[in-house]
Amino acid sequence: MKKASPTIASPAWVLILVAAVSAALAVLLDPLPVVQAEDTVVRLTYSMAPNAFTTVAKERGELAKELAAKGIKVEWVGPFPNHAPTIQAVVGETADFSFGGTTTVGFAAILAGSPLVFTQYYDYSPRTSAILAIDPAIKTVKDLVGKSVANNRSGIGETLLTAALEANGLDRSQVEYVYMNPPEGAMALASGAVDAWVMWSPEVDLARETNKAHDVFSERDLPYPLDYSGWVARREYVEKNPEIVKAVNEAFRHVGEWISTHPEEHEKLLKSVWKYDDSLTPYFISIANKYTFHDPSDKEFLDRFQASVDWLTKNKVLPGSIDVRAVLLQP
Repeated sequence: MKKASPTIASPAWVLILVAAVSAALAVLLDPLPVVQAEDTVVRLTYSMAPNAFTTVAKERGELAKELAAKGIKVEWVGPFPNHAPTIQAVVGETADFSFGGTTTVGFAAILAGSPLVFTQYYDYSPRTSAILAIDPAIKTVKDLVGKSVANNRSGIGETLLTAALEANGLDRSQVEYVYMNPPEGAMALASGAVDAWVMWSPEVDLARETNKAHDVFSERDLPYPLDYSGWVARREYVEKNPEIVKAVNEAFRHVGEWISTHPEEHEKLLKSVWKYDDSLTPYFISIANKYTFHDPSDKEFLDRFQASVDWLTKNKVLPGSIDVRAVLLQP
């Protein structure tokens, strides 16, 4: 099996991701100044991926305006390469909310003892995550046997890879799981240090365009969703600031409504940040993401969500069982 190397040449767009990792580390190591008591400030994290939910919220500026009208000032913390380090920032009290990514890493942090809760759950469609390979000999999931696959631990990457193996009658022991953050995985695939990589849009789209990568398995091939999203905050913060949390939740819902109903404007914002080739514009418009937010009373959703979490536990993506209702504290 190929081994990942820390010294890998990468395409220019990958260097942007590396810079974001450095910025995220700086945030984690350098806590923000203490806010004066008379100020009402909420510290929101965001991703370096231009289509990430909170990145869209930051770049549009409407969320900050909405909260300012309620006497709440937004301070943006980041950018971060993926959801896990934003959760670390919340635990370390350098941020108040994670950036609303996959719930699996939040559950893993809670199971590890972090005093966290989810403030809101949501899901979106269509799903865009995929297992990519450059080697033309790797055409199907069964071709991954004995190969190395870069993926993010307890995240969409590990979830999709494990589900793809199960769907094809394979055990996870038959593939080498190489745990990497997205920027590392991108470089590893481009250099040939790993045989395949699990990632989501827009990085998968850019890898197809830049490196001529192809899909081995797509999240859309799953018969039912296994990954959901949500925001994480410290339990103490939510209990002490229910009105702020309620206002932030509502503002995030408004961002989701805008994305869901403005695909062309969403794509223009995406391109202004990522500066990708014009050839990708029609594709990104066609994705037309739809966001659905779920209330604590949504029994059908929570039952479905719990079934997916039980699957994650059974398949060792999560280290233990967790009750999705018990860790949701939504004012």
